[in-house]
Amino acid sequence: MRKRIGIDLGGTKIDCVLLSETGETLLSARTATPSSYDGIVAEIARWARAALKQAGNQATIGIGSPGSQSPRTGFWRNSNIVACNGKPFAADLARAIGQPVKLENDANCFALSEALDGAGKGFDTVAFFTVGTALGGGLVINGRLHVGANAEAAEFGHTGLPWPTDEEWPPLPCFCGKRGCAEQYVSGTGLARDYTRATGSTLSGKEIVARARKCETEAAAALARLQDRFARVAANIVSVIDPDVFVIGGGLSTLPELVEELPPLIARYSFSGAAQVKVLRAAHGETSGVLGAARLWD
Repeated sequence: MRKRIGIDLGGTKIDCVLLSETGETLLSARTATPSSYDGIVAEIARWARAALKQAGNQATIGIGSPGSQSPRTGFWRNSNIVACNGKPFAADLARAIGQPVKLENDANCFALSEALDGAGKGFDTVAFFTVGTALGGGLVINGRLHVGANAEAAEFGHTGLPWPTDEEWPPLPCFCGKRGCAEQYVSGTGLARDYTRATGSTLSGKEIVARARKCETEAAAALARLQDRFARVAANIVSVIDPDVFVIGGGLSTLPELVEELPPLIARYSFSGAAQVKVLRAAHGETSGVLGAARLWD
């Protein structure tokens, strides 16, 4: 086994980690995400080369980023870091660093980390949600990422919100160009938008949760709608995949409404109405992404 470098690109920060052959952390660093594509490539390459130097130039490099690579064109697509879209991102990174890299969707990296040695360890089929500003997904089967023929598997946030209510009609537009995508409802952004729609007041997701904890009626109702929508999305996945476990990460994964309290609500919406669903919180927290990126070569 060689040392492993993992890099996780986010909208505001880039994380880098160097792992030993046995998995110990030898280097951990964080830097701000540049605004331009060239700046992003240069900054990732800078940290990758620094980690390589510490590793004696003997290490694999895995990188996680929002979006995915088109199998047809090789270009990056569907990223909320829009500067990377339409670019040969993986090829440019490999050229800048000076060695091959594996570039993968960031939620897939989260899923891989949690399936291999996190909350999903020991389960054959692990479906992962990252619930934060948006709604990401990943799927690991028998220890291997399942990305699909078009590299579009497990884009749970861009499935349609199942069984919409009258209040959820007409469906909301999504940045992907379609309407009714689940992440427009099940996310921190969706929670804030829903509260504003119901009350006319603007609050952040954190403020809504804080008010719900104080039993403010409108905030509690918004949190209950978020929970119900998440349960519907998960039940839809049960109907297609029926995973052994759901692992929940991201900023909203601290909420018991979206982890411990979710299984009976998923069961209500399942085909049988009585599915036994296991839901666990991510074990590695926000470090799952960079750790999973480091293990893309495993």
